[in-house]
Amino acid sequence: MFEQVGRATVASIGVAAFIALSACAGRPTGVLLPVALANDVPGTSRVDMLVATTRKAAAKPGVLFSGERGDAVTYTDLAVSIPPDATRQPGSVQWPKSLPGNPATDFVALRADPLDRGKVAAWTGRAVRRGAKRHVLVFVHGFNNKFEDAVFRFAQIVHDSGAEVAPVLFTWPSRGSVLAYGYDRESTNFSRNGLETLLRDLAKDPNVGEVTVLAHSMGNWLTLESLRQMTIRDRRVAPKIRNVILAAPDVDMDLAREAFRDIGKDRPRLTLMVSGDDQALAVSRLIWGDSVRLGAIDPTAEPYRSELERENISVLNLSSVKGDDPLNHGKFASGDVVALLGKRLADGQPISDGQVGFGDRLVSTAAGAASTMATGAALAVAAPVAIIDPQTRETYGEHLSNVGSGFRDTIGSTVDLAGAPVRAVVSAGR
Repeated sequence: MFEQVGRATVASIGVAAFIALSACAGRPTGVLLPVALANDVPGTSRVDMLVATTRKAAAKPGVLFSGERGDAVTYTDLAVSIPPDATRQPGSVQWPKSLPGNPATDFVALRADPLDRGKVAAWTGRAVRRGAKRHVLVFVHGFNNKFEDAVFRFAQIVHDSGAEVAPVLFTWPSRGSVLAYGYDRESTNFSRNGLETLLRDLAKDPNVGEVTVLAHSMGNWLTLESLRQMTIRDRRVAPKIRNVILAAPDVDMDLAREAFRDIGKDRPRLTLMVSGDDQALAVSRLIWGDSVRLGAIDPTAEPYRSELERENISVLNLSSVKGDDPLNHGKFASGDVVALLGKRLADGQPISDGQVGFGDRLVSTAAGAASTMATGAALAVAAPVAIIDPQTRETYGEHLSNVGSGFRDTIGSTVDLAGAPVRAVVSAGR
């Protein structure tokens, strides 16, 4: 099927990815070191969140947790300051260019205090709004996210959605490297018990009225597996878990079918966000041997249309929404989409194409084009968040050469991020 992919297409994808990678090269580390005077800046907003993680603690101040696997679930009471709305675009995260960050222009941490599991109920008691739905939103991030990536992205989602929720982030051990796809995938399996425990604790918490889970990319596999485990243990998902939003799920379609069946009919309302131009999922499909990814299906085509209807899964097709990242993998966090989520969750309404007001931008389009990308482009665009750390940059060119040696055609020379020319040998024709 790769005859449809031209050299120009592959090259343009690679250029876009390298631009994104280069843009992140100058980010400082330790951005979660609290900035004491951030509360004094006029116009800033504050997001208080509970963070549960299976990551190992980091030694460096302001990093908090690494990409390695910890011995137990660790909890943190964390607050983030967001710059005034007049200085930012909805859907965006402004990273500090130097430390300490400037609260007038940057996302900065206000507080990061360890919290015992036994005190989580006290946190939810303060966080939920009395007399309202006492709604908790749990976010599970995707592949290639460092701890601070997940924290700031979730703060952006909560702020831009305007939803009256108690935000809870579950972050699993991702190394934040495009070359650690396999490690990250295994880390989701490692974290299944941790997420299940968190969800069960929230469901039993008398302060909590209902729970919505928002999962992105590879985090969807972790979410489905944890809900599946809960069903096996308890014969159903806890009733307080009312909504599960599957955003751009990097999940094999066959495995998704199995998970839906195992979780059963007595389950939360499921909403699927798909996009036919999601290039990261197209690459993932090729990495997994042409395995169809749930987040890139065409929901209007059979057999998917009938399956989604039979499983009572709502669909939000974002194919026509403009993405802010070059891979179109982060559309779920765009300003319009999260505002829609916030309103629908507040109203208790399902989220689907038939009930949204995006007009022509939310139309059903074929997803086939995104799945025709050449295999050789995988290394160029395999990063959903497009972040490469210095250690990865040192080995990226060598990795390209080693993997590419088995392919037949070339797309020409590229330059690695350390400045040395590299000949990337990739397949553009098979």
